Amino acid sequence: MDSASTIYGKYAPALQAVLEDLVGRIQAYNEKEKNENGEMAYEHLIYRVKSPDSMKEKCGRKALPCTAYTALREVRDSIGIRIVCRFIDDIYVNVNYIKAMTGCRVIEEKDYIKNVKPNGYRSYHLIIEFEAPYEDVTGARPGHFFAEIQIRTIAMDSWASLEHQLKYKHDIKNPEMIVRELKRCADELAACDVSMQTIRDLLRTEQ
Repeated sequence: MDSASTIYGKYAPALQAVLEDLVGRIQAYNEKEKNENGEMAYEHLIYRVKSPDSMKEKCGRKALPCTAYTALREVRDSIGIRIVCRFIDDIYVNVNYIKAMTGCRVIEEKDYIKNVKPNGYRSYHLIIEFEAPYEDVTGARPGHFFAEIQIRTIAMDSWASLEHQLKYKHDIKNPEMIVRELKRCADELAACDVSMQTIRDLLRTEQ
């Protein structure tokens, strides 16, 4: 599909370029952390530019006009990055690296690890504004683009993926029980995360 025919219009190539730039910076600090401390900052990355259809659906759901301006200035997750870590402390290592990036400004920050959602969801969310050498939807160059970054452990990511899948099953006979069980599983996985972090800390102390 031609980029001009999507909700992103002529800015679609710039979005992809900004995503690649951000991913490159994250991969670079991961290498830096590995070389300096012998351990990676994270286990793996998942990233994407939100599909035009998904962006149109979101604009419609929020009763916003389906325009490039809305998609790139008012809905701020056209670029999405998920950083999956091995340990809880690694989440905050990544947060600090992202905040230190040149041309990056955090405009929204939610710590769902220290402030767990009622359903048991845990993750660290950042919305960042990122300066890049491309024209943005306001006509400015260098332009300003937005990205949503979610940072979580492997256990948190596994739970969130399963919870997302189960949430969209419409033939559940006892949803209240499923909600309770999902919350119980989230809490058990969180306890495992804490235990693994404790073991890591003990090993580091011995070394």
